[in-house]
Amino acid sequence: METKKFQIVNAQSNIDWIGRKVTGAHNGTIGIKEGTLIFTDGKLSGGNFVIDTTSIKILDVTDPATNAQFAGHLASDDFFSIDKYPEATLQITGVSGKHVQGDLTIKGITHPVSFDVTVNTDHGDVVTAYGKLVIDRTKYGIKFRSGNFFKDLGDTLIYNDFDLQVTITAKAA
Repeated sequence: METKKFQIVNAQSNIDWIGRKVTGAHNGTIGIKEGTLIFTDGKLSGGNFVIDTTSIKILDVTDPATNAQFAGHLASDDFFSIDKYPEATLQITGVSGKHVQGDLTIKGITHPVSFDVTVNTDHGDVVTAYGKLVIDRTKYGIKFRSGNFFKDLGDTLIYNDFDLQVTITAKAA
């Protein structure tokens, strides 16, 4: 059994996020600070990565003042509490074919997640991996305008699930 470790190249790795509400959606990016992917006999078998919550950006709000206000709200305790929790983590706990299981920690709260991943190992010492996670924000204490916790929100309701489209490039360590 050959085990090979790959270091995530944070400048070539990112997460695109989409959050939806009754009246539409918002989208943006968030950076990956560091991490590793582990391959056993050429197949993904483990790894982890650290998400830099301080790097969250909103791409669909173009007015600078509105964007700054929204970013400040995402950084607040209503959402990610980034002063207290500047990082989130994903620890891969198991891989079966393309299906990955892991532990996602946001705001110091950890829950299991599972998702499918596509891995490209055709470039020798460089691998790329793509996966989409659908996360229920309320499991991590992010309850702002959730219909599960507040009544009569009407068109101000924010859906509980948000999407993370993860793109990782890693180089052999």
